[in-house]
Amino acid sequence: MKLYSSIGPNPRLVRLFLAEKGVKLPVEEVDIIAGANRQPAFLALNPGGSTPVLELGEGQCIAETTAICEYLEERFRQPALIGANAEQRALTRMWWRRVDLQVVQPMTAGFRAAEGLALFKDRVPCYPAVADEFKAAAREGLAWLDRQLGEQPFICGERLTVVDLLLFSFLEFAAQVGQGLDGERCPNLARWLDGMCMRESARNTR
Repeated sequence: MKLYSSIGPNPRLVRLFLAEKGVKLPVEEVDIIAGANRQPAFLALNPGGSTPVLELGEGQCIAETTAICEYLEERFRQPALIGANAEQRALTRMWWRRVDLQVVQPMTAGFRAAEGLALFKDRVPCYPAVADEFKAAAREGLAWLDRQLGEQPFICGERLTVVDLLLFSFLEFAAQVGQGLDGERCPNLARWLDGMCMRESARNTR
């Protein structure tokens, strides 16, 4: 297997996932700023033009972080980052969906419509007229998530999951593009974020 990676929160998620699994793969960096992901060679791997991409030994390629993480979980079962049984997997996927819908999607749309507009305007639909509304929706999603987290160590309770890695990747990115976490409004997430920053996987996969 080989991972095509780049800057950005989605490739970061997969690198964190691999690090937490203790799995090392060959990595090829794709220069998305220069548009290497829009060239024929990369589009032959993923016609969607997005990173990351996991190339399998048989030549098949898997794109989209959810599909990649699900595949890696099946190939490398320990430690379980989605779940060790049906109940754990269902809870993880529930929170995965919630974080994606309430935080990741509006946060990403807000960035693409504002700070990232020059880079993304010719690549994906962007809506600059409602950039502030997207960002506000992400903040509201984080405030809701903060209340749900409470004093738990992780989003799904006592166990680290892919949801923590997803949220960490995007909060780390958000801090670089003007959407940093409001620690006063979200003290539980601020405490959680401090703990995630201390993990070996976070320190070794930048």
